[in-house]
Amino acid sequence: MASPTSADPARTADPARLVVLVSGSGTNLQALLDAIDGDPGGYGARVVAVGADREGIVGLERAERAGIPTFVCKVKDHATREEWDAALAAAVSAHRPDLVVSAGFMKIVGKEFLAAFGGRFVNTHPALLPSFPGAHGVRDALAYGVKVTGCTVHFVDDGVDTGPIIAQGVVEVTEEDTPEGEAALHERIKEVERKLLVEAVGRIARDGHRIEGRKVHLGHVGA
Repeated sequence: MASPTSADPARTADPARLVVLVSGSGTNLQALLDAIDGDPGGYGARVVAVGADREGIVGLERAERAGIPTFVCKVKDHATREEWDAALAAAVSAHRPDLVVSAGFMKIVGKEFLAAFGGRFVNTHPALLPSFPGAHGVRDALAYGVKVTGCTVHFVDDGVDTGPIIAQGVVEVTEEDTPEGEAALHERIKEVERKLLVEAVGRIARDGHRIEGRKVHLGHVGA
């Protein structure tokens, strides 16, 4: 068995440093910013930079309005996907994060990024993993006929939505939810997802975490 991975940002005097990655509107980013602004001393973390894979998106505008440094790392600006991955890792590393949060970041990172931030890179998925991974989790769950679905906050590994699970939230599927009209269910999932992400990141920031195999333990490392 691999040795446990752990981090305990709560044992430092300063709030945990977050770098948040976005690809679109940044509603999860805004949820984090609102939680931090609502309890600056108690939340346990602060966003030190926001990165994106494209320019001109609302997520970057949210960061700029909050006075947070931003950077853009486009795949098309690099000769290979590996070069982009290395450039993204370097751009994130420059801000010395304790945690990296994917807040709707739609690119799959590679080996170099995971080597730098494995066990510290948090993502969300709109289904109850390990069921319905991939880009169409909501649609796939509806097509399968599930009665409940939800969202998962997990650490990122080298698979697609296969990393250790941090937290999950359940959303009931109604008779009105259909694969053709998945948007309403997806919106209900997003509401739960935002709250779950804020809670999970805050707990990790305040109390630290430990990963043993596939199990994530939240709380002071070594306590």
